Amino acid sequence: MKRRVFLTSSVALLTAALSIPMSAQAAKERVVFSGGPAGGTFQVVANAIQVYKPIKSSKDFRVRAQSSAGSVENLRKVNSGKAQMGTVYSGHVYLGRNGQMKNDTKKYENVMAVAWLYGAPAQLVVRKGSGIKSTKDLAGKKVGVGNAGSGAFANCELFFTHMGVWDKVERNAMGYNDAASAFGNNQLDAFWLFTAFPSGAVIMAAQTNDIELIDLGKDAKESGFFDQYPYFSQLSVPAGTYRGVDYDSPSFQDSALWVANKDVSDDTVYKMLSAIYTDEGLAHMMQQKKTFKNMSLETGTQGVVTPWHPGAIKFWKEKGMM
Repeated sequence: MKRRVFLTSSVALLTAALSIPMSAQAAKERVVFSGGPAGGTFQVVANAIQVYKPIKSSKDFRVRAQSSAGSVENLRKVNSGKAQMGTVYSGHVYLGRNGQMKNDTKKYENVMAVAWLYGAPAQLVVRKGSGIKSTKDLAGKKVGVGNAGSGAFANCELFFTHMGVWDKVERNAMGYNDAASAFGNNQLDAFWLFTAFPSGAVIMAAQTNDIELIDLGKDAKESGFFDQYPYFSQLSVPAGTYRGVDYDSPSFQDSALWVANKDVSDDTVYKMLSAIYTDEGLAHMMQQKKTFKNMSLETGTQGVVTPWHPGAIKFWKEKGMM
C-alpha cells in the first residue's frame, strides 16, 4: 500500500511539473559581459553592471563579468558569442564591421551598439627630464604598449606606425598596472595608455617618479593622423589631473561603447538599459569611477557610427534620443 501511495505521489508531482508553462521553466538568459585587464576602465564597466542590484536580482537574465585583454578581444568574443556583451571602442566596431582591422579582413557583423559610455583618450607617460618630447623621440626606447589583444595595443600600433616608430621601439606588451610598476623600477622609458583619466596606473607611476605627458595632439595634427582616422576626436588631459603635470596635455580619444551580440534578446538589452539609465543607475556607475560622470540619456547615443541592437533602438526611441 505504501509503495502504491509513493508511486501515485511521484506521478502527481511529475504531472504537475509538466503542466507548468514553459516560460516559467525557462532558465535565465546568460550574459557574459567581457571587460578588460586589471587597472583599466573596461573591467570597471563589467563589474559595475554585474553588481548593480536591479540587474543582479533580475528574474530574466544573469550577468557575469569576465576579464579580457580589452577592446579587440571583446570585439571577437562578442561577435562569436563567447561573450554576449562587452566594451569595445567605436573605432574597432567600425573597422571590424568593415573588415579593416590590422592584418584581419574578417567582418565582425554580429556586434551591435547598445550605448556610449565614455571618451577614452591616449596618454603617453615619460619621466620628467628624459628628453622625450615627441612620439618620434621614442626610437630605441623601451615602451609599454598595452596588452596584446587590447584596444590600447591596437591603437598604439596604429598611431606609432603612423608616426614611423612602431618598429623602432622595444615593445613590451603588458597591462597598465604592470607597465606602471615596470616604469617605476626603471625597466621602461615610457608607457602608453588608452583609457579614461585619471588612470590609477598613471597615478601610481607619478607616486614613484616625476612624470610628463607627451603632447600627442600636436603629433597627431602635424602628421595628418586625424585626416586618415576621422573617428578619433581631439581633447586635452587637464592640468592637475596627475601629480606634477601642471599643464594641459593635448591628445585624441575614441568612444568606449557598450555592445551586444545580435542574438541577445531584445528584452534583455532593453531591461538592462532601463536599469542603468535611471538616476539611481547612473549614480551607481559614478560611484564606481568618476570616468562615468558624462553618462546620461543625452549622451547615450553619441559616438556610434555602426548599427544598433534592436533592444537598444526600442529603449532610445522611447527616451526621444533616436
